Amino acid sequence: MNRKKLIGLGIFFFVLVFVFLFVVLGGVKSAGDVFKANTWGSFANGFKSKSPELNTVKPFKFTNQDGKPFTEQDMLGKVCVVNYFFTSCKGICPRMNNNLHEQVYNVFKNEPDFMIVSNTCDPETDSVPRIKHYADSLQVDERKWVFLTGRKDSLYQAARNSYLLDDPKNSVVNINDQFLHTQFFALVDKNGKVRGQIYDGLKQDELKQLQTDIKALLLEKASGGANF
Repeated sequence: MNRKKLIGLGIFFFVLVFVFLFVVLGGVKSAGDVFKANTWGSFANGFKSKSPELNTVKPFKFTNQDGKPFTEQDMLGKVCVVNYFFTSCKGICPRMNNNLHEQVYNVFKNEPDFMIVSNTCDPETDSVPRIKHYADSLQVDERKWVFLTGRKDSLYQAARNSYLLDDPKNSVVNINDQFLHTQFFALVDKNGKVRGQIYDGLKQDELKQLQTDIKALLLEKASGGANF
């Protein structure tokens, strides 16, 4: 094969790679981008098995620790870890939220596209001033870790029908006879999809898996339909 044909094939291959990366990754804007390490890192990540989609977050409207409304729209564009707790809990909640603080918040607090959403499961007790006091006691950035209260039935429906953190059989039980007490976390991607698995907040191996899955979702782009 003569030199001209080799050069021609080389140019053809380069253009083919450029077009392929542009279509697959969307982050290749110039020929120089092909040679960037993060381009190939994203390329390799794209071939890994993606976290499965488990569910979609349904519309809701709760109140945060500052008394401001918070909806599912506020989660769009963010990778969110979601849990349920109550401020007066003396059992699993302190351990669960300590793990959330040390192994999730401290690891990802500087990521602009990351957030923790903690919902109370005892809204009769956990008023806005009470969850504000609780949030302040953790000494966290309350834009990165929000605490929510609201109507009990709506909070429980979100746990059950959006985040898959409660047994669906409880939906037939009178809401006044229910009390949600769970140690599990849900992981929500930038498009409002529950992804990966339901993570046990008291198990170290599952917390490590949660960290890995968060990193993978942070690399993903939000779809054009996300309003944020």
